[in-house]
Amino acid sequence: MNIIKLCFDLDGTIADFYSVPNWLYYLENEMTFPYEQAKPLVNLSALARRLNTLQRNGYHLVIISWTSKSGGEDYHNAIAEAKLKWLAKHLPSVNWNEIHIIPYGTPKEMYCESLSDVLFDDEAKNRINWNGIAFDEKRM
Repeated sequence: MNIIKLCFDLDGTIADFYSVPNWLYYLENEMTFPYEQAKPLVNLSALARRLNTLQRNGYHLVIISWTSKSGGEDYHNAIAEAKLKWLAKHLPSVNWNEIHIIPYGTPKEMYCESLSDVLFDDEAKNRINWNGIAFDEKRM
């Protein structure tokens, strides 16, 4: 039996990263503040209940999220840590099967293993290149 992955981007899909004032300034200055302060874009209680139900029914839950375009390895590690903390704070009941916080621009389709795998992502290029089923953030 094929396990279906439900894959989620964070920034702009689950977390309202882009509404943090001066987010670009913080990234250019290698600060993780926007990743820490992003508000949810969706009702997280409802999302967690839905995800936990789907997981109990055999779906695998996956985060695939990029780090910043700029910055060194230490900054990228700090971003990954901030994103993990955000998930732990906002979706503590969700036991993700996989979490991939990867360098900006890494093809997310590398994580698609089946034509049935689903991606929710605000970035059109990621949805177009996905080898499974893909939806924008409005279809969450």
